[in-house]
Amino acid sequence: MAATQVHKHASHKSTAAKPMPVRQQNVAADGSRAAVPTAAPAAKPAARARVLTSGVSEGGSESIVVTGSMLRSSNNQNANPVQIVTAKQIQQTAATTLGDYLQRLPSIGNSGASNTQTNGFGGVSCTDIRNLSSKRVLVLIDGKRVAQDPGAACVDLNTIPIEQIASVEILKDGGSELYGADAVSGVVNIKLRHDLTTGGMTIRGGITDQGDSRTGLISGFKGWNFDHDKGNITLAGQYLTQGPVMQRDRDWSRLVQASNDPGVPPIYGSGYTSNTRVLSGPGAGLISNGDGSTFSRYTAANRYNYGNNQSLTNYVQNSVLSGDAHYKFNEHFNLYANVRYAHKTAAASLAPSPVAGSIYPSQLSNPLTLPANAPYNPFGVDTVVQKRYTDLGDRRQEYATDNLQITGGMNGLITHNWYYDASMGYGVSQARYDTNNMGNYRHILQEYGIRQLDPTDASSAVTYDPTVCQAAAGCSLQNPFAPMSQQGASYAKFNQHDHSQYMIRDFNLRVNNDKVVRMPYEHGGDLGLAFGLEHRSEQLSYAPDPLAVNGDTTGNTQSYTGGGFNATEIYGEAKLPLLRDAFLAKDLTIDAQGRWSHYNTFGNTQNWKVGINWAPIRDIRFRATLGTSYRQPNVYELYQGQSLGYAAANDPCSGASNPTVIANCMKQGINPATFEVANSGQVPAISGGNGNLRPETGRTYTVGTVITPRWIPNLSASVEYWHYTIKNAISAVSAQYVLDSCYTGSAPQYCSDITRSSNQQINYVSTLYDNLGGLKTSGIDFDLDYRIRINRENSITLSNNLQQIVSYLQQNEPGGSWYNYAGRLFFQGSSAVGMPNGIPRVSNYTTATWQHNAFAFTYMLHYTGGMVWNDMSEDLTRQTAGQWRTPGIFTHDVTVNYRWNKWNFEAGVNNILDKRPPFVFDTATNTANAIYSSAMIGRYVFMQVNRSF
Repeated sequence: MAATQVHKHASHKSTAAKPMPVRQQNVAADGSRAAVPTAAPAAKPAARARVLTSGVSEGGSESIVVTGSMLRSSNNQNANPVQIVTAKQIQQTAATTLGDYLQRLPSIGNSGASNTQTNGFGGVSCTDIRNLSSKRVLVLIDGKRVAQDPGAACVDLNTIPIEQIASVEILKDGGSELYGADAVSGVVNIKLRHDLTTGGMTIRGGITDQGDSRTGLISGFKGWNFDHDKGNITLAGQYLTQGPVMQRDRDWSRLVQASNDPGVPPIYGSGYTSNTRVLSGPGAGLISNGDGSTFSRYTAANRYNYGNNQSLTNYVQNSVLSGDAHYKFNEHFNLYANVRYAHKTAAASLAPSPVAGSIYPSQLSNPLTLPANAPYNPFGVDTVVQKRYTDLGDRRQEYATDNLQITGGMNGLITHNWYYDASMGYGVSQARYDTNNMGNYRHILQEYGIRQLDPTDASSAVTYDPTVCQAAAGCSLQNPFAPMSQQGASYAKFNQHDHSQYMIRDFNLRVNNDKVVRMPYEHGGDLGLAFGLEHRSEQLSYAPDPLAVNGDTTGNTQSYTGGGFNATEIYGEAKLPLLRDAFLAKDLTIDAQGRWSHYNTFGNTQNWKVGINWAPIRDIRFRATLGTSYRQPNVYELYQGQSLGYAAANDPCSGASNPTVIANCMKQGINPATFEVANSGQVPAISGGNGNLRPETGRTYTVGTVITPRWIPNLSASVEYWHYTIKNAISAVSAQYVLDSCYTGSAPQYCSDITRSSNQQINYVSTLYDNLGGLKTSGIDFDLDYRIRINRENSITLSNNLQQIVSYLQQNEPGGSWYNYAGRLFFQGSSAVGMPNGIPRVSNYTTATWQHNAFAFTYMLHYTGGMVWNDMSEDLTRQTAGQWRTPGIFTHDVTVNYRWNKWNFEAGVNNILDKRPPFVFDTATNTANAIYSSAMIGRYVFMQVNRSF
């Protein structure tokens, strides 16, 4: 698996993201606790803050630090739209990882990855805000950067112990000017529990009603103060195991649909069969029988159903140990350190390897041609064949990742309300990717006695020469039309081993004062200032198996990846409360932020942001922000080695009806009426980095209002309009877009990115990273929190988050046409990461909790709007496709909770109505797994018990 290469051949399947109750408690970035509603509307001040190991010094203030600012303030004085999620909200769902939970939230997009994506992801869980890609969101832990997964270009949320999470703050507008380049769409700041003097243990188990996805979790923590409470040590650990779901165990996914033509029944499975197919010469259209002695005419009944072999969800096992300590010598000097180590393993099963020839850059024979003079060739001419090598066994992907994060520093009071925090962070992730039962194409040719007359030319003529096998130790001659012997299978297969590493070093110095000076007039507030210096470096390396580098495998080719960059940045913030408790200005605050950055790769840049927060009266508040962003290409986009995988796409020359397409295919000697593609629904595609990339620039603004009417106690409602603009957007167009642009003539320059082999099959389509053009998206958030106290024993809490997409406009080439993808599902991209898989116009998440003394019952409703299918070029319609859209989908969850003394018992059912995911023609799983992951496994039951001490 190359660094971000995740498109795999589906018929191959090669290796290659809840609102909180109004008065729930949250832990802020500084460790203080505050009662904060979901979307950061008005709230009462927090309790007295304190010094915590996260490194932010606190005094006796009624203020907190909320993500989006380096200064303490009441949360309702923050102009930034921030959603806060508590640990209780996460744990009352069936989510076993943070990524599982975040996918419920409407503002979390689907361009990341989840555990339901088995196609080369290795159990990685990425997140995304506003469908702007996981590479444009910054994930922090306790306000600090951490190491990313070395194979997925994101922070793997599966490695964050869910039982150690205190809260999660989601900044839902740009944060580049305060946090750095990759905070284009926003920031997800995960707050872990620190500085504890108590302990606890949690045991959790879950299973589907089909008896799979068996999940077990055990976690515990304990903290101690020492030396008269000057110091503290807190230790925590968690072990999680989650079993897989096989594709054959769900009736909607076991038979994979491979065509979607209007007016004709679909075909299923793959044309790569376990028996050898003849594609050329007198035997064209024949298929061998089981022992290779006879042949019959190939029909759809011979197609291979690879859904029987494949995992629908990954097996994941994760162990995490963490510890932190701090010692306060005095108010000026508090020393702290955090260490977290995570070891994760994941596994998935894939169908056996299919073979039709060599793959780029290999010069081995392509297509697979049996020599006319071979004794096993009954046709007397050179014959092109293809086959799925079931003799080698199912492929199994196994991944192991070790993640170590160390942060140390000191903080305290300088003088006169000036505080400092200096820290150094080091993070490293190392991964090993093993794929068992891969085919060695060079060895297969040797066993067939095939020798190329010109070994430097993949299209060279071939001859039968048994000495190429006889001279190789372990090789035994085989008949390509018959099953392999045990010795032959052993020689023909190998286990592929790839390695990758990502490293980050991050130094931070922060200085802040919330009360620099009071405004010299009546009703003026205190000026707050914050400054910071950051220097960080990031390095990535990826070393694939030598056979994958050469292209001698039956899977994907991969190449070495290596590179890095460093950045030095200075940032500042000023918070100016112009008026407090004045006429028509209960609160009027202006906030300004700026960041100067120097990259050793791209030079200097500046970003800024301004915000205003105005409450004319205490019942209503208006807020707005305007900011810029700058994102340099990350190490993956710059330095990733080129790799060949299999993208979901269709060859336009297969069954074309468009006159222009037909004419362009005929120019290449292809007759669409008779042309049969080797890979139904997929094409080979090269992906990789581009050293000529230029940085992205952008602008974000938000405008909103928060209503907290006094006449309706405990009600908070907010509306927010948001808009992002990105220029020089770094992405890769889909293989389908390249093909359509070429053959329809809409963008002929893409024709140079398509190469075909001598038998007219697509050899590969080039889809490297590039500065494609622009991206504009806008929408409206509606958030509601309401707590009704019925009597002393009963209360009801209602929360609702709704997102309405107004537009999602994208250019696929500089200066090109703008496409509005709002309400579209990219059905061919459901196995990809880094691009949105769909843009539903409406998403909603609702919770309702009835609390009766120690008993609580919670109902959760998740809705994803319907979408029209799009192939990145055009929408499908009734006239062009058999199925062309998905309806909206509702899923329902319930949990019950009972607390008895220091014990807490919880049980719940996820997807209680056993709603199946909508069908999506993705040629892999029959759905869009990045969008409908919560419905894929079906009804799921869990139980949990917690004991505090």
